[in-house]
Amino acid sequence: MASHLVGCWDLSAWQRTGADGQISYPLGERATGLLIYTHDGNMSVQLVAQGRPAMNTSDPLNGGDVSQRAAAFSTCLAYFGTFEVQEDRVIHRVEASLFPDWSGQEQIRPFTLEGDTLTLHTPPQHLAAGDVTNALIWKKRRHRKSIV
Repeated sequence: MASHLVGCWDLSAWQRTGADGQISYPLGERATGLLIYTHDGNMSVQLVAQGRPAMNTSDPLNGGDVSQRAAAFSTCLAYFGTFEVQEDRVIHRVEASLFPDWSGQEQIRPFTLEGDTLTLHTPPQHLAAGDVTNALIWKKRRHRKSIV
């Protein structure tokens, strides 16, 4: 099954469902993202909100004021590491993450794969706003012209 996940996946939606059944979109309904699984077991993911304001600086690490950097951090999620498929779960072993608490951790995601649609689920989470589950829906990226 791991071979079926290999490739690039474009984010279709990140849907969060609350205990009351309400659906929300943590990065907005038009968030973008890319999930990559390689043949040798590496993975990388990046999720980004649409319409992020420019910071008008050439310094990506120290540019802008604290509120601009906080807004940028709050509208992007990224990590990389390795992956393994076990039955209907994919395990992401996070080497490093924009969210530091995930670095060195495992992210276990039950998944469904239907044609070119991959849906990753999170276990129930207890957030300040209440209990939620997440579904990240991805579409397989079709081959693009090679640049090599």
